[in-house]
Parts: sequence; C-alpha cells; structure tokens
Amino acid sequence: MRLKVNNVTRQRLLADRAERAESFADRFVGLMGRRSLAFGEGLHIEPCNSIHTFFMRIAIDVAFLDRDGVIVKQFLALPPWRATSVYFQAKSVLELPAGTLQASGTQEGDRLVFEPVV
Repeated sequence: MRLKVNNVTRQRLLADRAERAESFADRFVGLMGRRSLAFGEGLHIEPCNSIHTFFMRIAIDVAFLDRDGVIVKQFLALPPWRATSVYFQAKSVLELPAGTLQASGTQEGDRLVFEPVV
C-alpha cells in the first residue's frame, strides 16, 4: 500500500510514495539493500520502537511515532551501521531520505498523518 505522509503541525508533505511494512518479513528487511531513497519515498514500519541500519548503504532520516502519530524522537541522516535505543512510547517508525525532516522543518512533538494513495 502506498501512503502520503503529511506533517500537519507544519503543514508540510513529507512523502507521497511511502510504503508500509507490517509483516515480520517486511519489517525485518526494511530498506536493507536499497541503493537510494528518492525524495517523496519512505517506509512506515509498524509496530516498531527501535531500528538499526546494519547492511544499509544510505543514510536516512528517522521519526519514531507514538500511537497518535506524534514524533517522540527523530534522527537526521542516521548513517549505515548504527542502532537506536528502544523508545517505549513509540509504536511505529517512519524512515525517509536523509534531509527530508530538516528541509520540512519537522521537529519532535510534530504530528504526522498517513493517508492511502489511490
């Protein structure tokens, strides 16, 4: 399923071609092996409260979201071969191309909304 992701706090579009990873296999693989992630793309992983970038080739922006879509923690340009802490408030994670969060002015406390792309 393709998703559009809006930061409703800042009224900014973060992605218009994001995908959702809900199965164990999709969550496990995530973005591993991808050579690039274009602006407008992203991956929403649910459920999830910790990630790693082992075996990844690209840096990514990461937003940990609570059940209401509020960012509880974010990382800008998280490089490959890193792991985050566990964020117990987080229920899902949005992974975006590096630079997306900074370019949109997105900050912790902002609320994101996901809509299916038809």
